[in-house]
Amino acid sequence: MVKLGFLLIMNALPNISAQIDEQIILKVIKKNYADLGVHFISLMSNWLVRAYKNYNDIDKFIIVIYLINKDFLFYRRNGINIDYDTFYKDKTLEIEKINISDISKDLDIPKESVRRKVAELEKNKVIKKTGKKIFLNRSAFLFAKANNTLSDLCILLHGFNKLLKKENITNNVFEIHEFNKSIKENFTYCWYQFYKFLFIYLKRWKNELKDLETFCIGLVVVMNAAHNKEFKPSKSTLKTWREEIMGSDLRGVNAMSISEITSIPRPTVVRKLKWLIENKFLYINKKKLISLDIKDSSFKKSAKLQEMNMLSLSHLIYRLFNQINVINS
Repeated sequence: MVKLGFLLIMNALPNISAQIDEQIILKVIKKNYADLGVHFISLMSNWLVRAYKNYNDIDKFIIVIYLINKDFLFYRRNGINIDYDTFYKDKTLEIEKINISDISKDLDIPKESVRRKVAELEKNKVIKKTGKKIFLNRSAFLFAKANNTLSDLCILLHGFNKLLKKENITNNVFEIHEFNKSIKENFTYCWYQFYKFLFIYLKRWKNELKDLETFCIGLVVVMNAAHNKEFKPSKSTLKTWREEIMGSDLRGVNAMSISEITSIPRPTVVRKLKWLIENKFLYINKKKLISLDIKDSSFKKSAKLQEMNMLSLSHLIYRLFNQINVINS
């Protein structure tokens, strides 16, 4: 396997039969969610926390990566693949024209909010216009650099790969560093797929919870419950995990700890926790400790969202896992 320019040229035919069907991937995820879920929740929670820390505004960060993903889409349409090191080596990244209406529609952010946030990014020299060209400067690049997120994603893929072997679907188990290497070599293709999943996933939860800071706070509580060593669901299925994790975390977590983890100011955390408690997503005990306990209509809505998100996750894994599996089998 060699590279010619930015294109991947293989000196042997890929093993097409090695690809794993998307429906099989979904079935494995839902059957073994108790084993895989903690990796997925960590991936998404860590991403949201890092996104907020960049600008103290998750939507603003998402606008930046949306613009970066437009370049990924351009590369994809023109058969171009750029590796990780090449993509990040320059001080600036030229982007296509900024269309406020498209950003608003695609990210579900009001037009005036998009316009204001883009203006702030320009004022802070994250976005720079030179003649007819528009650039993102290196600071935005490095904020959005797929480093820790790449590590989290590779842990998820490795965990999924082990489940495939457990289910006797494959004999190969790629190590975390092998996933990392493969994604870096095919970076713009893989990260386009990740961002595509991310935008869909975040938009769904934003529509339900009103803003992504609220989701970020709630997901920290979910992660606290998922990492609880005492939580051992009776079955590993998604349905059982979803039902039995509710109210399982007797320790809980307080508002100050959530604020320290997310960097979201404590008064904001308290206000958004109040909304989540009132809408029956979370529970607060007499010691002011917060735990996961979704009830009534909120449970039905979140269960439906989770099923949709697992379908989207299976599509992401289908794209990324088969990328390395077909080439290296």
